[in-house]
Amino acid sequence: MKSLNIGDLKIPIPIIQGGMGIGISLSGLASAVANMGGIGVISTVGIGLIGNQTNANYRNRNIEAIRNEIRKAREQTVGVLGVNIMSVITNFSDMVRTTIEEGIDVIFSGAGLPLDLPKYLGEGIKTKLVPIVSSARAASLLCQKWKQNFNYLPDAFVVEGPKAGGHLGFKAHDLDNENNKLENLVSDVLRVTEDMKAKYGKDIPVIAAGGIFDGEDMYQIMERGAAAVQLGTRFVATEECDASIEFKNAIVQAKEEDVRIIKSPVGMPGRTIFNKFLSEANEGKRRPEFCRNNCIKSCNPKTTSYCISEALLAAYQGNLTNGFAFTGANAGRVTKISTVSKIFTELKKEYQLAKQRFK
Repeated sequence: MKSLNIGDLKIPIPIIQGGMGIGISLSGLASAVANMGGIGVISTVGIGLIGNQTNANYRNRNIEAIRNEIRKAREQTVGVLGVNIMSVITNFSDMVRTTIEEGIDVIFSGAGLPLDLPKYLGEGIKTKLVPIVSSARAASLLCQKWKQNFNYLPDAFVVEGPKAGGHLGFKAHDLDNENNKLENLVSDVLRVTEDMKAKYGKDIPVIAAGGIFDGEDMYQIMERGAAAVQLGTRFVATEECDASIEFKNAIVQAKEEDVRIIKSPVGMPGRTIFNKFLSEANEGKRRPEFCRNNCIKSCNPKTTSYCISEALLAAYQGNLTNGFAFTGANAGRVTKISTVSKIFTELKKEYQLAKQRFK
């Protein structure tokens, strides 16, 4: 298994742990993954809603919280750490500036196109910028805009297919489109990155995400040109994951038929473990009285069927009566709570077996 190089940043094991919020991937999970040689990722969305931040102001609570989580993670690892910052959050600028100030290694950004992300870089800053895209068109547009406006190109791309968990970068009717299979998307984006290398001499590795579960999945997609993979769901049911035991058990107990696509208040399809809360939301029984935090740009509290930040916060805390769990398509394959170390060992063994079998 080759290491992943993102510019001058070397990642020994080409595995990225996906950012999962609210609160599912914080310093505990991120540092454990980083210690195994991958990239551990802290989710910034709604981070100020958890923990013991002292500031009453929502904006300042988020800034305080992400500083604390990055510093806690740094105390537990010397490995590579990243953050996931959704471009649709209202405090996007705060999160980008703060994480750069804290010296984060990588910023992953999706849920929309982070067209102005490079403007936050300054002289001497080594933070790598990695957009999350779901099409070659999005990758090409970001390269064009970043080069034109900032003379900068992405340091890597995460290409997220339709089997991913949480918010998806597709319209609901496009999820089963043959062209949107992960292997096809990776090939399409690779053509964009090869063109950028030919024009500007910059290597832009492509990281495959969405539906990657075991080492054979890793091998197959990396044989098609992906430089690394990103996994989320597989890391939820671990001792190190920052979610509540109730949240982890929801993943372990989920069957294939429990995993469904919903329309999120964010305005995108989302993949979840369907439960009574979501059923009640569909019936109009979970409408918020008012918006407490104005956390998502694209959410309209007057028309939304529920407050997504409150629902995800409740789930993180273990209250699945008032919330729900986002998950990837392979939740039904998770059968027990494991450890990050065991998962890395399994993935590497499965990868080697696949390599022997298919060579």
